[in-house]
Amino acid sequence: MTDVLARLAAMQAGDLPVHGGRTLAYVYDSGLAEVDRVGREAVAAYAGSNGLDPTAFPSLLQMENDLVGFAARLVDAPDTVVGSVTSGGTESVLLAVQTARDARPEVAAPTMVIATSAHSAFRKAAHYFGVRAVEVPCGDDLRADAAAMAAAIDDSTVLVVASAPSYAHGVVDPVTEIAAAAAAAGVRCHVDACIGGWVLPYAARIGRPVRPWTFAVEGVTSISLDLHKYGYAPKGTSLLLHRTPALRRPQFFASADWPGYTMLNSTMQSTRSGGPTAGAWAVVQSIGDAGYEKLARDVFEATDRIVAGVAEVPGLRALTPPDSTLVTIVTDGSCDPFTVCDEMAERGWYVQPQLTYGDLPATIHLSISAATLTHVDDLLAALTSSVEVAVASGPVAVDPGVAAYVAGLDPASLSDDDFDGLLVAAGLVGGGDDLTLPTRMADINALLDVASPALREAVLLAFLDRLSRPSTNF
Repeated sequence: MTDVLARLAAMQAGDLPVHGGRTLAYVYDSGLAEVDRVGREAVAAYAGSNGLDPTAFPSLLQMENDLVGFAARLVDAPDTVVGSVTSGGTESVLLAVQTARDARPEVAAPTMVIATSAHSAFRKAAHYFGVRAVEVPCGDDLRADAAAMAAAIDDSTVLVVASAPSYAHGVVDPVTEIAAAAAAAGVRCHVDACIGGWVLPYAARIGRPVRPWTFAVEGVTSISLDLHKYGYAPKGTSLLLHRTPALRRPQFFASADWPGYTMLNSTMQSTRSGGPTAGAWAVVQSIGDAGYEKLARDVFEATDRIVAGVAEVPGLRALTPPDSTLVTIVTDGSCDPFTVCDEMAERGWYVQPQLTYGDLPATIHLSISAATLTHVDDLLAALTSSVEVAVASGPVAVDPGVAAYVAGLDPASLSDDDFDGLLVAAGLVGGGDDLTLPTRMADINALLDVASPALREAVLLAFLDRLSRPSTNF
């Protein structure tokens, strides 16, 4: 047993750190070691419990209802609100789309209206459920264009989506106007607050300006918010709230017409480990309302200081003032953001590159955690020196001939061998059986940046396929 745990620790040593506030994507760190311990122990205690049948594990049902009740107070929910614990923001989004589709069986070819800034989980839902996404460009302020979204609603629309905030740019959409347009058309309006739902209510409480986005807005019919982001719970917990039980009912699935047990599911999963729900419940109980307010003060102080510090770094600026805890940084052309990201990694910081999209440039994305507050000066110093190195080395150059070749490729016409060649040429994998992950990504990202989104998807899917092959040494 000791050897097994030692091997786990050795493997994990190569991963990004989940504590310490220096991984500014994928994980969210409260900085509260005791709370983290309680969450881990709760996950372990309930790892074998199954949320499939609430009558068999009533404690899990109680915890789920407690979490929904806590969240309902945060988002100004009416007494009629109901909710479900899901495995994450993507499942919450998938269920919101599936429920909207199934509530309108008379619509033969359903659509949903989303801004181009909506999380790609909605595109995944479109792919899974046959609900075509009608994408509307954002305005100059990077928020959804409410008038354009209203104009896009027609008889096929089953759902209209707003973000609070959008992931890529950290701004809150004009939910009041979007929800009003949806309500006028008799259409559901979902607010994706997966990343903001547990922190924006506290932002408002401590006096920061927050655009209306909760159930207090007429026309909002459902909201998703993640516990494993700014609820600081262990990974694997999100909430999907509906204004009324009637709105939620199409989310449920039942199957009795077979020889086995009658299957009843409130979410996409059947068997559900009780661990994540217990971990979330334990963390929320441990932190409590006052604790979350304190964490919000910390994370917003960190965010404000980072935005102010970025303005003092030559060559950098915030793309837009953030409404929440997500900071998007753009360079002035003297260096490229991909080299800055690599240099930050060399200094022990993970920041996320975002490729160009339409007229928007490539950017550096930071998801700030409360635990980052005590390290802001270090972060800004690392950012300053990273930019200096990136400026000195110059922007990553992609050979014009290669860029033209890549820009002209049609992914639908490429074979598996073609993709293997592209992976090697891009530096994502070595030749032959060499699947060593690259340590620096600037050259790779620069090459992907000149590719079309469709080609980016195809190449990275081929990369994922190459990585996901059976091990021979287990």
